[in-house]
Amino acid sequence: MSAGSDSLPLTVLLISLGAVLGAWSRYYVTRFCTQRFGLDFPIGTLLVNLSGSLLMGVAAGLFRIRFALPNLDHLFMVGFFGSYTTFSTYALDVHYLFRRRAIAPALCFWLGCPLVGFLCVELGIAIALWLTTGISF
Repeated sequence: MSAGSDSLPLTVLLISLGAVLGAWSRYYVTRFCTQRFGLDFPIGTLLVNLSGSLLMGVAAGLFRIRFALPNLDHLFMVGFFGSYTTFSTYALDVHYLFRRRAIAPALCFWLGCPLVGFLCVELGIAIALWLTTGISF
């Protein structure tokens, strides 16, 4: 993307709209998981981080790698996923698990989120490439 190729007001609007939708989505996913599964393990944060990583991989494959679509990049990559994924919440949840001396769940959550999240991003990019080119890995 070259400098000046997009309108700043449109960019701000797209990022803001994506951020609102991402925050609402995060809230309702974590709320549902808390009501359904309780507070013993932060399943809502895990689900948001993993689904966000997978979908961000697909979006990166589509909007950045395959098709250069800066407006959709702003809406989804910066706006939606910037507020939907919850790394800071993840870190706080790890803190609370350790503080409650839930050592095994804390270690699984602390190590599992980044590892499986990375694998989800890779899978998402592969899915996007497969959908758009038929290339498989």
